[in-house]
Amino acid sequence: MSTQSVDPRTGIAFGPVIPDTTSTQLREFCDDAAQAAQPWGDLLREERARMLRAVADALDAAGGDLIPLADSESALGLPRLTGELARTTFQIRTFADALDDGSYLGVIIDPADSRPVPVGHPDLRRMLVPLGPVAVYGASNFPFAFSVAGGDTASALAAGCPVVVKAHPAHPQLSDAVLECMRDALAAAGAPSGVISIVHGFIAGAELIVDPAIRAGAFTGSGRGGHALFTLAAGRTDPIPFYGELGSVNPVFVTSSAATRDNLAAEYLDSLLLGGGQFCSNPSVLVVPSDSGLLASIVEQVSARPDAVLLHEGVAHLFAATSTQLASIHGVRLAAGALGPAGTAGFTQSPLIFAVAAADVITDPSLLSIECFGPAGVVIEYASTDEAMAVARLVPGCLAATIHSDDTDPLAASLLPVLARRAGRVIWNGWPTGVAVTSAQQHGGPHPATTNSLHTSVGTTAMRRFLRPVAYQSFPQALLPTELRTTE
Repeated sequence: MSTQSVDPRTGIAFGPVIPDTTSTQLREFCDDAAQAAQPWGDLLREERARMLRAVADALDAAGGDLIPLADSESALGLPRLTGELARTTFQIRTFADALDDGSYLGVIIDPADSRPVPVGHPDLRRMLVPLGPVAVYGASNFPFAFSVAGGDTASALAAGCPVVVKAHPAHPQLSDAVLECMRDALAAAGAPSGVISIVHGFIAGAELIVDPAIRAGAFTGSGRGGHALFTLAAGRTDPIPFYGELGSVNPVFVTSSAATRDNLAAEYLDSLLLGGGQFCSNPSVLVVPSDSGLLASIVEQVSARPDAVLLHEGVAHLFAATSTQLASIHGVRLAAGALGPAGTAGFTQSPLIFAVAAADVITDPSLLSIECFGPAGVVIEYASTDEAMAVARLVPGCLAATIHSDDTDPLAASLLPVLARRAGRVIWNGWPTGVAVTSAQQHGGPHPATTNSLHTSVGTTAMRRFLRPVAYQSFPQALLPTELRTTE
């Protein structure tokens, strides 16, 4: 088997054919990662930080070649991809800053206490240490920020873990080009060989997560693919953690106190259709008062929005299937747009707006579990605050949930604790698209949005996914890790 790049604008294949990675090659890459694990993990924090900054500098310097290549494989456009590469290298440098700070290690030093037990105890010193090689599965919708050089890779490398990347078939040439850039930069900076490798192909992706050298997995993509890999990771004779981000409907609730705000409909469409609606933080469900007129305003404005270019053929097929599934649910009607491709070249799609009464959703909440990945949104109209609350209680685990309201509105106060139990990030008078890379970020929520809601895939605490605690008891200073030593 092999992979070839396809231009989403035309559907035409181009560029060299990239063969799938063989089982023998995969084993070599994983063995190399295992050999690199100790020297990479044992580097001083400042050394690893220096090497990460060298990678970021190299990617920035190669942007003139990488960005057009990314556009040819994704059709996301040069402005968007320029910003995404900048976000990616900023993220790498942010993890380097976290290494300089060192607090991510969670160091706790509890000196010996000679008093009788239970108060007395031996000298105990605790810190987080790297897990070992990590399998990272690239996503199609962010060819830089959630792919070979993305947050999963950057956080694993920062934590001291080598990485084997499974390239996404939507951008194989870019994946190889980014990998080569990173590998060259790491080698020039003095990193051990085997710190980062790449594999291609469906079979290689399945074999990677069960390879004995791999100690954790990170994935952004479809629920079906993520669950399959999660099952493989959990079914090993030595189960390993698997951090899968699987998608989300990210509901937005608008109360009557906010429903008449200027530009609310336009802001919703801006967020919904950003990147062709192909963001995991896409606000695909909007819950509004039935007498607000918001639905009519959205329907009126969406006709002026351009068609979206879907990322690849797989997304086009999935969008067609899920939009048809939404349209078949009792009470759901297509308020704007037309099912099926809007254009004849490539994978294009006009925006779709579905509408449904909250009473129908309460009777059949299945649409709340359907992520229509692409330019489609569902507007749920509620006739009372009780209906709005009932819908909120039916929302499954999601990455983000939003409230548009005034701070004195009692519905907002009631919605917040309900949504906070269902989302990793709750937003006030804003929109879920645009996930800031910062230490306080939480990009991850309860299942089915992710396979593990305890961690984030964005922000500096993403490093914790690839670290485990070790307590050292009664060791002499000279034998302790440098971070646990104290001066007498």
